Amino acid sequence: MPELPEVETSCRGITPYLKGATILGARVSQPKLRWMVSKEIIEINQVKVIDVTRRAKYILIKLDYGWLIVHLGMSGSVRILPQDSPINKHDHLDLILDSGQILRYTDPRRFGAWLFAPTLTDHPLLAHLGPEPLSDDFNETYLMSVIEDLKNKRKPSMLIIKPWLMDNRVVVGVGNIYACESLFEAKISPLRLVVSLTSDEIRCLVRIVKLVLTRSITQGGTTLRDFTQSDGSPGYFAQQLFVYGRHNEPCKSCGQLIESLKQAQRTTFYCPICQT
Repeated sequence: MPELPEVETSCRGITPYLKGATILGARVSQPKLRWMVSKEIIEINQVKVIDVTRRAKYILIKLDYGWLIVHLGMSGSVRILPQDSPINKHDHLDLILDSGQILRYTDPRRFGAWLFAPTLTDHPLLAHLGPEPLSDDFNETYLMSVIEDLKNKRKPSMLIIKPWLMDNRVVVGVGNIYACESLFEAKISPLRLVVSLTSDEIRCLVRIVKLVLTRSITQGGTTLRDFTQSDGSPGYFAQQLFVYGRHNEPCKSCGQLIESLKQAQRTTFYCPICQT
């Protein structure tokens, strides 16, 4: 699944081609994605793109009368191509641009989304999201306040650090890959209870999450099975992974074999020596 760095990379890749351009129309070969493609997108005609931004894993395309909300789902990608590019089996939607190019959405598993909203205010997909991990709002003080609130709640599964860090209500975009990598670099076991973290560990975790995500964005995202950048080139962060996908391989720090387990239906990878 494309995670925040991959989505950010895609957003940055398409912005120079979309911002200020006019969308002449749309070609929708498969309207049934996670939800049906919005009617307003299917019928789009002669509309100027004001801006392209990101919130969590959503790419937000601002028009002069509303927003396109794009989610890449499990296997989706967006690319800028010539208008006459042949349409393949998993190419579901093209936005035709006045530049002679198209923005093409490809999604083999069709779990993504293309929705229209007149405003983003209180939109159900965005209203309950936590802070962006690379923003100033995600800091030690914020995380400590969230943990204090957790101490008064009886949700044992949410008190485990790994699934909790992946909860978009806590902080957006720290998916499975980057939660595993951040906890390893912060030397925190994924089995720890959230409420057991010390102030020093919280401070370290905030810093490491920002570092890991920034490093991945710089490398163009992580290429696993499906993701390619908007220009078709792969991301390279996979070459730097310390634990994710490395079950039974030696830890790059201590040599101990990397272990894995299931947490909240996702596979967690960790070093039992380095992470305590």
